[in-house]
Amino acid sequence: MQPPGTTLLVIDDDDKVRQRLSALLEGNGHDVIQAADAVIGLTLFENQRPELVLCDLHLGDNQGFELVRQITESGQDIPVIVMSAEGAMSDVVQALRLGASDFLLNPLNDPEVLEHAVRRALDRYRLRLENQRIRERLERANRELEVHLKELRDDQAAGHQVQLNMLPVTPWVSGEYTLEHKLIPSLYLSGDFVDYFRVSDSQLAFYLADVSGHGSSSAFVTVLLKFMTTRLMYEQRKVEGQGRLEFKPSDVLGHINRSLISCKLGKHVTMLGGIIDEQEKTLTYSIGGHLPLPVIFADGEARYLPGKGRPVGLFEDAEYQNETIDLPERFSLMLCSDGVLDCLEGATLKEKEARLPALMAEQGGRMQGIMAALGLDPNKTMPDDISVLVLSRNAE
Repeated sequence: MQPPGTTLLVIDDDDKVRQRLSALLEGNGHDVIQAADAVIGLTLFENQRPELVLCDLHLGDNQGFELVRQITESGQDIPVIVMSAEGAMSDVVQALRLGASDFLLNPLNDPEVLEHAVRRALDRYRLRLENQRIRERLERANRELEVHLKELRDDQAAGHQVQLNMLPVTPWVSGEYTLEHKLIPSLYLSGDFVDYFRVSDSQLAFYLADVSGHGSSSAFVTVLLKFMTTRLMYEQRKVEGQGRLEFKPSDVLGHINRSLISCKLGKHVTMLGGIIDEQEKTLTYSIGGHLPLPVIFADGEARYLPGKGRPVGLFEDAEYQNETIDLPERFSLMLCSDGVLDCLEGATLKEKEARLPALMAEQGGRMQGIMAALGLDPNKTMPDDISVLVLSRNAE
């Protein structure tokens, strides 16, 4: 049985043939409308919109051929089965050229062939309709996707601009110290972030952070980091005034750890931060699960600074320690995200980590040389976010 609502149009000027055909088709579950000539047939076709037309090819005055042409050129893509009591090959060829989907010779002689032809034509018609609907849905979905992609690109462009505006000036010279950074995102937005700023007349602060994951959600956390550190320094200054601040890196990491956990963003951060005391000529730093460790270059040698700590934003009971070292008259200090390790030679992580101080020494602790030795180009897409921060004092 055909689905409900299947309407067929039978056009034949022989009343008996038309009635018998209609009875056969109705018996197979079709709704049938009838026309005795081409004019009525075309009118019913335009008004009733049947799903299939069965048309006698030899209507009066050979109107069958013209009727087939008018129906197939109507743009409705309705299948037309032509019927004839004669099997002239020229008629078959002409009808098919005009757009007929099938040709039946004396259809009343074999009802099974008739029904098979009808079902096949209807199946093809419905398949075309379904394909058209799918194509229209895909085209609509593509248009919507293009709109969403444009919105996303606009959002990313705005976010990228926000991140650029949050980053400090590079290079930045403050007294004897120079700080410069390079940040290469793997996507349009970066989960890495660096910052440095003056805390007081004799104190400089800096940090490098690597947010878990990539893209917009990680980039959003970098905005939070900037806000948290700025707000913490503001609150500290309200309490202690405009002089030297007891601004300990471990306190900053602890504050960010508690804040990220309370925000429930599902993000954590590996980071390290430090404060340079220009009067005491010391560096106090704290590490929050970050690798590689900072590398210091002085007197022609480079080495990792010691330290350890848990990632920030994961453990409520995490505690962070301060490490303090005396600073040489001339030195360079490099902080970098773990994406740098992917740029180093070595089969294992241990080999790659061992290579980093050697590379620092080879390049004399200079940012330009380090970037070139790592093969880093800000204009190239990298598999991971990469950030490098170099702090130097009296460097050549």
